[in-house]
Amino acid sequence: MAGKKYAAALSQVDRSKTYDYKEAITLAKKISSTKFDSSMEISFFLNVDPRQADQNIRGAMVLPNGTGKSQKVLVITQGAKEEEAKNAGADYVGGADMLEKIQGGWFDFDIIVATPDMMGQLGKLGRVLGPKGLMPNPKTGTVTMNVAQAIDEIKKGKVEYRVDKDGNVNVMFGKVSFTEEALNENFKALFDQISKVKPNSVKGAYIKKITVSTTMGPGINVTVE
Repeated sequence: MAGKKYAAALSQVDRSKTYDYKEAITLAKKISSTKFDSSMEISFFLNVDPRQADQNIRGAMVLPNGTGKSQKVLVITQGAKEEEAKNAGADYVGGADMLEKIQGGWFDFDIIVATPDMMGQLGKLGRVLGPKGLMPNPKTGTVTMNVAQAIDEIKKGKVEYRVDKDGNVNVMFGKVSFTEEALNENFKALFDQISKVKPNSVKGAYIKKITVSTTMGPGINVTVE
């Protein structure tokens, strides 16, 4: 059945065409056929070599209209910062006790914020957290003394972007239930951010291709402007 739905959705996409991003978003919403509220995703195919340190693009930003997904935040800290984290709305707060739970296979959270003083202990769990993309990083604002601000941004709809080994960046930018205006604003904000972090060493076209898709939906080619 899923195959038939995908084929039906694909038949409504002109594969020879690149769409204006607003057109692509309208079409993606229209052809989404899942019973749940699908995620909207954007994929940037970049002319970068992630093996080069300056081309290993990574960062985070708060989308104007959030993602529609609530994130469970774990804060690894100690002392007075524990109270700050709890007051700011962290779902879980702790230090060595939380690290023990993770070591025991507990992963009931989506993102970790850590204060720098805890990174020595947290680093020992790199083999467990790294492959899951859960290791905090200063580049994405998740290693910080300002835990309240970090939690606030995550709860408001902060997204992380990171280039994969093939030079692609895939980011969720909302839900099918969002208005087209909200999705357009989120798309534009992401496009501007990815454009802004273009490495100086990149020669020629930086963004080779962009596609927009929904969960289990076909990719729609978007004009690179």
